[in-house]
Amino acid sequence: MNKRLLTVITPVFNEEEVIHAFYERTRAALDKIAEYYETRILFVVDRCTDNTVDILRKIAERDSWVQVLTLSSRFGHQMALLAGIDYAIDADVIVMMDSDLQHPPELIPELLRQHDLGNDVVFTVRKDGENVGRLRKMVGGLFYRLLGYLSNVKISENTADFRLVSRRVAKILRTQIRERNMFLRGLFSWIGFNQTSIEYAAAKRAAGKSKYSFSRMINLGIAGILSFSTKPLKLSIFIGMGLAAMSFVLGAITVVEYFIDKTIPSGWTTIVTLLLLFSGVQMIFIGLLGAYIGGIYEEVKARPHYIVDEGININL
Repeated sequence: MNKRLLTVITPVFNEEEVIHAFYERTRAALDKIAEYYETRILFVVDRCTDNTVDILRKIAERDSWVQVLTLSSRFGHQMALLAGIDYAIDADVIVMMDSDLQHPPELIPELLRQHDLGNDVVFTVRKDGENVGRLRKMVGGLFYRLLGYLSNVKISENTADFRLVSRRVAKILRTQIRERNMFLRGLFSWIGFNQTSIEYAAAKRAAGKSKYSFSRMINLGIAGILSFSTKPLKLSIFIGMGLAAMSFVLGAITVVEYFIDKTIPSGWTTIVTLLLLFSGVQMIFIGLLGAYIGGIYEEVKARPHYIVDEGININL
């Protein structure tokens, strides 16, 4: 029986405390499906400042099915995943997951089972536990509701970057979708084909601390909204029309009061309030336009998505 090739892609940044445990658990999970799949683990390393690369180098010396791709700088989580997809060109199936053990490797056989049922994308939905902060949970819920309102792309709340994609989905991302500010959760939903989801309980980090700061989470959310919707730009038209109508009504009221009651002083308070209101709204939408124009600027520069520094057990 010809075995299919499964590649597990995992982005890594300063994970020296947990990376060996991740390898051991993932290898144990993959060994259970060795009858049907040849399995490979591809570590994509954002520029680290600890001993992560040295640990991975030793692992790759013992296990020839472990590949390491080190990037020349910190290009970010989404670009690391893209690099993994680009270099897993011979894989029949790709599983993407984080290396902090919050994504359980033991779920991989279930992802494959759902794929065998005819699904090109099998994504996971995190069940929030006690280890998820209230602020993070609130912001995440608000983001998905806002994205659902602004965009035609539907993404389930708490969707994770722990997913399986088929060869043809990976090929589309590798050859046809090459935008700079990628929001992969939205892109895989937008690509379509047969998709299904499974739930998992996110474990606490085995060691170390999260590299995904609150500001990075906000930036990813902004990228998601800007990538999949122009409704904020259209919304500015209606808000402008509403403020113009309000200004006309207030102006009419002021004129009438002037002729009815001569003792009314000049309405400097009203003027100042309106000026502040209009100026604030204008600055908001100028900033919004700037965000969209900034996205265009990044695309026009056409810089590479990432730069590879070194490959271990992989042809560059």
